[in-house]
Amino acid sequence: MSLYDQQCAEEFSLIRSRVDSYFMNLRTACPYGLPYVATFHQAMFCPLDQRIMELFLAAGYRRNGNCLYTMRCVGCSACVPVRLDCTTFRANRNQRRVRTKNADIVISLDGLVADAENLLLCQKFLEERYPQKNNTAEGYFDGFFLNGIVDSLSLQYRLAGRLVGSAVVDIGENWLNAVYFYFDPDEGRRSLGTFNILTLVDLCQERGIDYLYLGYYIQEVAAMSYKGSFRPHYLYLDGFWQSRE
Repeated sequence: MSLYDQQCAEEFSLIRSRVDSYFMNLRTACPYGLPYVATFHQAMFCPLDQRIMELFLAAGYRRNGNCLYTMRCVGCSACVPVRLDCTTFRANRNQRRVRTKNADIVISLDGLVADAENLLLCQKFLEERYPQKNNTAEGYFDGFFLNGIVDSLSLQYRLAGRLVGSAVVDIGENWLNAVYFYFDPDEGRRSLGTFNILTLVDLCQERGIDYLYLGYYIQEVAAMSYKGSFRPHYLYLDGFWQSRE
């Protein structure tokens, strides 16, 4: 365990003892389509100091709206938190090709706003990739993206002025949390998911941010397993971050 992770774990143990009683288990169908009941161990929070959020991320937690959660599914441990150390990451040949392929995309960092353009793109993405009942862009923004506990921003990707992708991120002094990325399914050949992670790494390096949290790596789900191609990466296993070269 690195000195950084050891310090985070020590600080987090003090916080956890104070907030454990506020957490509850919410059971629902697996959002990734695996044949298990998903159990979200979660609690609602008021605005958090960015260091507190950093400690939760370093302990494998994720954010959903004003909730922080971790997965405690019976019979399944497929959801593994993954992060990059942006000081050591190096793009591979395929990732460099993706960067070149998308050199014509204009990127901007904006406030997180549920305007008509983003709602339309998010809805198109959900209908194509996750066409479950009640999956709506308005629901994702109101219940998932927007929050009152941390600072959140949006990276907007435009092709000839047209919005083709948007990344929702939370950001602190030494961490960036990739919350969600939606894009135009008609632009699938561009590998925009990969391009987005490369852009987030660039943003971290520009701002001197070491740690980029990418959510869950799920080997059985293609939409989540591609994160494993970014190396070296770290997986949160057995209570600490383990390197994968």
